[in-house]
Amino acid sequence: MMELKEKEKFDILESQFAEIQRKLADKINLVNRLSIKDIDLISGVDLAYWESKGKEYAVCCIVMLSCKTREIVEMKYLSGEVTVPYVAGYLSFRELPLILETYKLLENNPDVIMFDGNGYLHYRNMGIATHASFYLNKPTIGVAKSYLKIDNVDYMMPEDKVGAFTDIIINGKVYGRALRTHKGVRPIFVSCGNWIDLDTATELVLDLIDKESHLPMIIRKADIETRKQRSKLMSQPQ
Repeated sequence: MMELKEKEKFDILESQFAEIQRKLADKINLVNRLSIKDIDLISGVDLAYWESKGKEYAVCCIVMLSCKTREIVEMKYLSGEVTVPYVAGYLSFRELPLILETYKLLENNPDVIMFDGNGYLHYRNMGIATHASFYLNKPTIGVAKSYLKIDNVDYMMPEDKVGAFTDIIINGKVYGRALRTHKGVRPIFVSCGNWIDLDTATELVLDLIDKESHLPMIIRKADIETRKQRSKLMSQPQ
């Protein structure tokens, strides 16, 4: 009986999440809010999770970089307990509260925000990059390391040269791109979040690739810093 009640609560929650995303999806606008020449400050966002004493925690890191100077402008961290249960396909509901609180700590105003995750390349076109855009009111880009398979559609492997890509087309609609950023290295998956088009998103991602990684430097830095912070926090009493 208890298990049935829990399942009912879970189903209600999933239905509520779906309704919120359906309403937001109608407002997605994949047109550039800014021209690429006007973009300088880009933030990268990542989260890392861990469990302790039966509770789940996460730390969010936001790293901001100047495209013009290639220097890190600032980094902000925040950690906290994760209270939203995991519902497959609705990860953004778990991540968004901590992202928004961390974003409030920024002293500078980013032009574009990149997320370690998907944007339009999502079952309802509402990955974290797209979902978060409505609350941050900023152009956003999703950069994923692994492919989210939707409607059993595989991506076509791009040519093995830097800058090669193949569009991911599902039911006649372009969801994102498989992008080769280093020769001989697996592609990454770029998708628009909101208020930016796919060509501009691709150009910005490629502009932030260096010799160190096949990921844009701002995403790699955010990933490294979240792992560092998680290690520190896990070693401390909760």
